[in-house]
Amino acid sequence: MIELLNIDCMEYMAGLPDKAFDLAIVDPPYGLGIASNGKLHNNSSYDKGFVKNKDYKPTNWDNAIPDQNYFIELQRVSKKQIIWGGNFFIDHLTSQRSFIVWYKKGKDKNPNFSPAELAWTNCSGLPKVYFIDWIGFGYINTGEEKIHPCHKPIKLYKSLLQDYAKPGDKILDTHLGSGSSAIAAHYAGFDFVGCELDKDYYDAACKRFKEQTAQQSLF
Repeated sequence: MIELLNIDCMEYMAGLPDKAFDLAIVDPPYGLGIASNGKLHNNSSYDKGFVKNKDYKPTNWDNAIPDQNYFIELQRVSKKQIIWGGNFFIDHLTSQRSFIVWYKKGKDKNPNFSPAELAWTNCSGLPKVYFIDWIGFGYINTGEEKIHPCHKPIKLYKSLLQDYAKPGDKILDTHLGSGSSAIAAHYAGFDFVGCELDKDYYDAACKRFKEQTAQQSLF
């Protein structure tokens, strides 16, 4: 069962018993303020050819990182966690050996985008690196339309579920965003709950989920 909720994740987690979920895959705000002007970046030199800054609504959701209480609750309600942007939350997380790296650079040399993102995890095993092109032609070639400044590809979440979840696991995403995690969980057959506080992003994610899962297969 896939359940998408328009709710503050802290409110939702407060009502859960300990270890209610087997795995949490989350992408909290990094505190970079990238949403403040409604655009992922602000560099007119990138407006070359057909690729332009995409306008998202200006909001303040990325002005600060979650406080310690968020990480305490997340680790209380889930057995294992994968936390994107873990390098921004070092003060709130323990030292671990199994970082995840998503290398997304592709052939685009634009300096406004980081070539990779890091995820902290308490899952066992050696670090993993996923090579999934996303910058420039990368996401265009996937056929995905970005609906959120921090939109991550379905293929990335599919890979995480293959490598870190087992059949029967229940998956939590506290910051649903574009809904890619929910789509991947649907096609992989996992029970999933995703929370999204922003009503506009929530509605867009629900619409995308409905459209994408109406297809016979994405993979």
